[in-house]
Amino acid sequence: MRGVLTEGVTLMDPTALGTGNASIGSLVREARCGDHHAWDELVHRYSPLLTGVCFRLRLSTAEAEDVAQAVWLRLVEHIAEIREPDSLPSWLATTARREGFRLMAARRRTVPHDPADTKLLSDATHENPDEQLIRSERRDALLAGFAELPLKQRLLLQLLAHDPPLTYADISARTGIPIGSIGPTRARALERLRRTEPIRRHLPGISRGPVPSTTNGDR
Repeated sequence: MRGVLTEGVTLMDPTALGTGNASIGSLVREARCGDHHAWDELVHRYSPLLTGVCFRLRLSTAEAEDVAQAVWLRLVEHIAEIREPDSLPSWLATTARREGFRLMAARRRTVPHDPADTKLLSDATHENPDEQLIRSERRDALLAGFAELPLKQRLLLQLLAHDPPLTYADISARTGIPIGSIGPTRARALERLRRTEPIRRHLPGISRGPVPSTTNGDR
């Protein structure tokens, strides 16, 4: 989790984690009606998911920006067709991968390769597409579930995943969570994460029991 939660997200920029706690359902409904605040929140909340996909595809910063722009344009075109708002994170991740693969294919057509290049052959030999796909889907599910957590829980989990590790005193100062409450808040956040729709879709064995309640300190 440590690497996944910090990929492509600026730790000290809270806006990278989203700015509100509105449910994904309400955001999608409001965005369909043209609410620009809902669109802004969707972009803030799920941009780290798109960045993570591009990061794993080893795209450049400029290429990642092109992919993100294409994904958000696709969402504008198709948001009325999304019947289950909870599926939006998966839709975004899948669309980002497709756009990334399309961009990579275009890049390969324009960059000459020496057929005798043994490094390229070695890299291709050691790649396992199935394992890469499984890891990619797992990371996408985690990032999508992470985006559904309340803002303070998202920030807490990211700070706990920081490398090198931060002290509880530092985390408390940055989040406003008392040191003695960091452990219990972390436990609630992880349990809530396990029960988010993206994680349940990826790991169907997880019970659909009640989502842990959110205290005022978690928001």
